[in-house]
Amino acid sequence: MLKQTGIATKEMFESLLPDENRRQSAPYAFMECYENIPCDPCQTSCPHNAVHLEHINALPTCDFDTCTGCTRCVAVCPGLACFVIDETVSDGKVKITLPHEMFPLPEANSTVYALGRDGSVVGEAEVVRVLSSKAMDRTNLISILVDKTLLYDVRSIKVKELYENPSPGNLADGGSSEAPKK
Repeated sequence: MLKQTGIATKEMFESLLPDENRRQSAPYAFMECYENIPCDPCQTSCPHNAVHLEHINALPTCDFDTCTGCTRCVAVCPGLACFVIDETVSDGKVKITLPHEMFPLPEANSTVYALGRDGSVVGEAEVVRVLSSKAMDRTNLISILVDKTLLYDVRSIKVKELYENPSPGNLADGGSSEAPKK
């Protein structure tokens, strides 16, 4: 599936998750890397040495017992393939911290469109935190709450106001003023 569509299957995703007990105990880093390429910022940036690579072209693995979910790997991943997932926030919800390199940034406590692996809208998300600093090299970290059933699906966001109140200077989709299809 990945070679044909560029989209990982649910089985590929699930094979990278920690065991259920770990998932329910604390946030964890999730590296959704499927291609062997020379890359190691996730490993070199981890202050807890939780990310491991056998060699520079290997896929990263996470020692979930050591990982604290600090989000450093999310901020430095050039492929935008690292996320921090927190399944302990509440019944029925999951918090996902993801990289975001689009402007304008959403505001905390706002509602945004949650986008799937193919870029389509899969639901709505509540923005709970926005981190932005020069130290993160223009990669902002957005933490969102989504329905737990969307854990596999959500990989990005769109700021709703851009599509509900379009103006020529704020369209992020190349000029269309239509709201994304749900």
